[in-house]
Amino acid sequence: MAVQELPLFTNADLAGKVVLIRMDHNVVKKGKIKDTMRIDASLPTLKAIIAQGGLPIVMTHVGRPLDKKTGAINISDDDAVTPIVGYIDQQLGKKGLIPSLAATSGPGITDLTPLQDAVNQLKAGKADYLYLPNVRWFQGEEAKDGREDTFAASLASYVDLYVNDAFGSWQPHASTYAITRHLPSFAGYLMQKEVESLNKVFAPRRPFVAVVAGSKFDTKIGPLSSLIKSCDHLVLGGVLYKAYLCHKYGFKIDDVSQEDIDLAAKFASEAGAHLDKIVELPALIQTDFVDKREDGSTRPIILKDYSSGDNLGEILDAAPISFEDAHVREVFMNAGTIFVNAVMGFMPLFWEGSSALYSLIAQNKDAQKLFGGGDTIQEFSSLLPQIFQSAAQDPNYYFFTGGGAILNAIEQGSPYGMKPVAALIK
Repeated sequence: MAVQELPLFTNADLAGKVVLIRMDHNVVKKGKIKDTMRIDASLPTLKAIIAQGGLPIVMTHVGRPLDKKTGAINISDDDAVTPIVGYIDQQLGKKGLIPSLAATSGPGITDLTPLQDAVNQLKAGKADYLYLPNVRWFQGEEAKDGREDTFAASLASYVDLYVNDAFGSWQPHASTYAITRHLPSFAGYLMQKEVESLNKVFAPRRPFVAVVAGSKFDTKIGPLSSLIKSCDHLVLGGVLYKAYLCHKYGFKIDDVSQEDIDLAAKFASEAGAHLDKIVELPALIQTDFVDKREDGSTRPIILKDYSSGDNLGEILDAAPISFEDAHVREVFMNAGTIFVNAVMGFMPLFWEGSSALYSLIAQNKDAQKLFGGGDTIQEFSSLLPQIFQSAAQDPNYYFFTGGGAILNAIEQGSPYGMKPVAALIK
């Protein structure tokens, strides 16, 4: 895969220019910031634009306010950007202003005219930056019928250039894709860093070990089919692994649907000769309950003790002893690159498998270790805070801000195949 160069915003003349910046600050839940990592990762771009004399207008999506069946947009304080602006103001010592735009549940925001007054205040120095309301509150943001271009064109009329620093927001919406048709467009620092780090997945130091887990097979089958052809070893977790075991060995597992087993069979067929790259974890955690844990209610089971047709019951984690297995340890300790998009157990009750996995990976001091996915990184940081803090300063580790974006790029075969990224390279 040819490495391409993204046009970086630092090469543009920003002095006195109104700069529209798309960021991925989708970190608010029920009106509160649940994790500041994505915001923190994007602040260097915002600081640099201000330092270069640019007049920033930041935008992000929060949640999923659009009802795709009815087309109605739900306006709620739960999905507002207010706490994000408060956090940025605190971190940068700057003053942000949220433009006052009429937002009504149903149609959402349809009139951008009041934005001009906010831009005038920005130019007059009454604010250091503007932060638009949740961009998914705007009519047209997620449309595919021409309204996305209408919204993008209207938004572009208030600014001079566009910077995309939202690698995690990979879907081609108005604010990530259509907008590039109307403005000179550039990448932010974080976008550049994420793409460069993702190239390590496509051109890894070998052996290359990939670890992927998930609660449904349908969203992962495309990336998995691509990944198994490029990696040297693949470790599965969650429903992905359980469905694979049901398909291969004829086991029955309580929470695995026939649909997932059929998809596992499809994946195995597409993988063909590459299927022997799967590293099978030898032990899982069987439980009597899914909503609680009591003494004696969970136990490790060894897969080789079971035969086709056996019911393994409820399985909700990989057993930590799996990561003590000689072959599994050898695979991880000899790896040159390790990519992880995986929470191994049904959180928050079943965490031991993830903890054992992340601990084993940390023992390999020489490998490139690439972690992607908000849940994956959140579990790593909460389960092993000291190791995580050390890893955050270790150049051999990289923590992506977007899990879905990574999997989409893997399925595409290149980070440059994602439409919002490709739109920057003209």
